[in-house]
Amino acid sequence: MGRALLGTVHVCDEAGADRPAGKAGVVYFARDEPVFSYHNDPEKTARARHPDHPEWSTTGDMGYLDEDGFLFLTERTDFMIISGGVNIYPQEIEGALALHPRVLDVAVIGVPDPEMGESVKAVVQTPPGVAGTPELADELRAHLRERIAGYKVPRSFDFVGELPRTPSGKLLKHRLRRRYTEPAAAPAEP
Repeated sequence: MGRALLGTVHVCDEAGADRPAGKAGVVYFARDEPVFSYHNDPEKTARARHPDHPEWSTTGDMGYLDEDGFLFLTERTDFMIISGGVNIYPQEIEGALALHPRVLDVAVIGVPDPEMGESVKAVVQTPPGVAGTPELADELRAHLRERIAGYKVPRSFDFVGELPRTPSGKLLKHRLRRRYTEPAAAPAEP
């Protein structure tokens, strides 16, 4: 959180329109000229620019500005799930799941889906003594249906002993996504 200098930070929707105070979107930083480009990757550089203001750049953070101009970062665009053409933000689902007493830790990711492009998967760490069962998955779905839109409810749940985190506690969501999206390495030939 920090107070943004007037006119230097913009929060925009997917089409590039400014979002009102309190509404999350992609965070762009305005400069007189573009401040960076990705080495040998003009497509990625283009995606980091605002569609109407090429001197505005994003590092992939999402957030919102409050009424007083303070910037709150909420998510990374890399973690957004696109399912059936709809943008789904994992943080909302993670926050709702974290309220359940049989959820110790949780990460929500998008996994490949042949019909929808991606589907929502929740990877849940349960407290000691709580088993991750199909019945618990059904209970968590019911819990979520009371709190979020139905299309955001995960299609699948996996239960793990521990989520990958850095020593400082940051969730390694990229590593978790790779576990579910990259094909398993082929066994070495003798």
